Amino acid sequence: MNRGRILIVSGPSGSGKSSVINYLLAELENAVLSVSTTSRKIRDREIDGVDYNFVTREEFIKLIKEDKFLEYEEVHGNLYGSRRDLIEDALEFGKLLIFDVDTRGMASIKKFFPDVTVTVFITTPSRDILEERLIKRGTENKDSIKKRLVNAVEEMKALSNFDYFVVNDNLEKAKADVFQIAKLTEYKPSKSLTSALIEIWAL
Repeated sequence: MNRGRILIVSGPSGSGKSSVINYLLAELENAVLSVSTTSRKIRDREIDGVDYNFVTREEFIKLIKEDKFLEYEEVHGNLYGSRRDLIEDALEFGKLLIFDVDTRGMASIKKFFPDVTVTVFITTPSRDILEERLIKRGTENKDSIKKRLVNAVEEMKALSNFDYFVVNDNLEKAKADVFQIAKLTEYKPSKSLTSALIEIWAL
């Protein structure tokens, strides 16, 4: 079985990132979403193992001490992280593992799995359009929108660290663009594949 691949999708809140990822999960048979581990309490309608892997804060800290996470951070008093062993399992089963992480998370994951990781950054054509979309969502207050816009500017500074860049001025086109990028991950040569081919050609 071929080793799996990692597709990291990053971008500001309101860029259409979630819609694009949901499209990939529906259209790509081998794609699975990487589920983060969190110390946050489970909410109504959330499912353990689907929305997040829910653990207590004590359990999360124990996992940190055991060096189980590729990356983790604390947000609003809750811990969130990506477990290395769960990622390895998905790769061993040949899955296309899709991550929805910020630019820092992207850097951490790519550092550990450089030969199987492809990254794409999604954003809107302008800051004003991003602000307009956040307002239309109706889920944020003014202070929250302002904070997200500031974060978006900071995230854009890491743009050159990504393999691909998609401007979402049309959601259907953005879905198609990222779909093509996802398909290209199949052609990214891993170290194990490269070694095997060299050995075959050397015979």
